[in-house]
Amino acid sequence: MSETPESVAELSPEQELAALLDETRRHLMWLSDAGVRQLRREETASEAAQPTATSAPTGPGGRPRPSFMTQPPPVRPPPVVPPVAPPVTPIAPVGTAPTPPLTIVPTAIPMAPPGVPMTAPTVAAVPPVDRATRLALVQTELGDCRRCRLCETRQKIVFGEGSPQAEVLFLGEGPGADEDASGRPFVGRAGQLLDKMIVAMGLSRPEVYICNIVKCRPPENRRPEPDEVAACRPFFEQQVRAVQPKVIVTLGLTASQSLLRTTTGISDLRNNWQSYEGIPVMPTYHPAYLLRAPAQKAAAWADLKKVLERLGRPVPSQRGGA
Repeated sequence: MSETPESVAELSPEQELAALLDETRRHLMWLSDAGVRQLRREETASEAAQPTATSAPTGPGGRPRPSFMTQPPPVRPPPVVPPVAPPVTPIAPVGTAPTPPLTIVPTAIPMAPPGVPMTAPTVAAVPPVDRATRLALVQTELGDCRRCRLCETRQKIVFGEGSPQAEVLFLGEGPGADEDASGRPFVGRAGQLLDKMIVAMGLSRPEVYICNIVKCRPPENRRPEPDEVAACRPFFEQQVRAVQPKVIVTLGLTASQSLLRTTTGISDLRNNWQSYEGIPVMPTYHPAYLLRAPAQKAAAWADLKKVLERLGRPVPSQRGGA
């Protein structure tokens, strides 16, 4: 049923306001569905001067619709943001030294009184860790080692002994029965022969450093297995770096191959200079082998004479261990 003028005239003010609001809502929804976000009307000068011929739109009750329903809202231009000017660095006149930039000094730094020149803070020199301390740290790290199966049958760990400032480091294979009982390297029959070889070089046992590839005795004096050598490698390597000897003498096949990471036999390695981390290495026969093969003592002495020549020490005429 369509509305008639008579029925419209009967609307109360409240009903007429509700009708206007409902029509406004439908109009805005229609504009939104049509994709209209802004309405703008550009009038020419003649249009602005002449009144429109069409009658003003009316709403319910024949009254003119409010202007916000018939005219688009005014379009306001976006605010103009002035550009930020870059900081201007003042240029000193010709012939005048430029002013240095301002330096901000933290308040935590104590400032000198006025008129007293400020001195630079002094840093206390940290003394380097000496060789004996380094060796002690390596032994502490080794501790009561349980890193391989040799710990199950050993009596004592044989770390090593001698001078931390030694020029010559003797590196053997592993402890024997006597070393396992005493906790000291090379104290059995082979160790007694090594002592004679050291004395023949014009040195003494306290002047050199002696240690082994593995720190625990292998059962029945067998050769250490590769995984056992790998477990002990960090420790004998750190011993070498702590002492920093001028020459390393490797005693026997296992010590020579393990340190140099080679599979070359001892007969080809001995009497030929090798190198480990820049340190000259002279492989020679193990004293235990020399006890079984006394004829090879002359060859071992030839190796030790090369060590003395490298150190610049006099070469005695007697044969080591003879």
